[in-house]
Amino acid sequence: MANISASSPIGIFDSGIGGLTVANAIHELMPKESLIYFGDTAHLPYGDKSSSAIKSYSKKISEFLLNQNCKIIVIACNSASSTAYDTVRKIVPTSIPVINVIDPVVDYITKTKKRNRIGVIGTKATIKTRVYPKRINQKNKTAKVNSLATPLLAPMIEEGFFDNNISQTIINNYLSKKPLSNIDSLILACTHYPLIEKEVKKYYGSKVFIVNSANIVAKKVRDVLKKKKLLTLAKRAKHHFYISDYTSSFDKSTKIFFKGKIKLEKKNLWKD
Repeated sequence: MANISASSPIGIFDSGIGGLTVANAIHELMPKESLIYFGDTAHLPYGDKSSSAIKSYSKKISEFLLNQNCKIIVIACNSASSTAYDTVRKIVPTSIPVINVIDPVVDYITKTKKRNRIGVIGTKATIKTRVYPKRINQKNKTAKVNSLATPLLAPMIEEGFFDNNISQTIINNYLSKKPLSNIDSLILACTHYPLIEKEVKKYYGSKVFIVNSANIVAKKVRDVLKKKKLLTLAKRAKHHFYISDYTSSFDKSTKIFFKGKIKLEKKNLWKD
């Protein structure tokens, strides 16, 4: 691994298209920054995988991003953030920041004491760790946090089922569950879920404040790079998007977010 500099790329990974919401938010906020994205589509979704499997996938991908000379690594997946952050942090040199998608959201939601009845929806892997209730209550002991696993949502989104009657019915069914009754805010604790934010808002109207992690994480990345004097001085960004297996939904989603400017590169780290 060469020495990192301001011109080095930002490394981002997720199991599939969910992390593209984070990549897009980073690109919108810092358009001159080069991105290297790895979508582990061969193993998606991470939400129903064992913790040992998620740690193994995350370790291998992080090593790949380090070899691409990334100046910061963003774990753009709640399942990996809650399960494998410590694993990734151990293999990444201390000089290179590692950003997960949980801590910036926890910091954001606990800044105001008005948010005291918080709902969290995410994959089975994320919800099982109880990472959001634990970290929110460390910063705001009076907050009541109720979590609900919503395992159908990520694969539904991966298959392109969002913003239609089918997806709205499934979303409504989950949001009507008892754990989410009487909440004042809802954390979309999966990077896939910003793609269904409109449908979630349609269910709640203006009664519940929806927390979209993508923009929050992008701002955290910018702040960390600025503090370390690693914001790029380049005039133009160069992006590389890798996938471990080709999926039409991933190809379609990259074209939506990056206006057809992205060429997918297939790379199976487990065979190379």
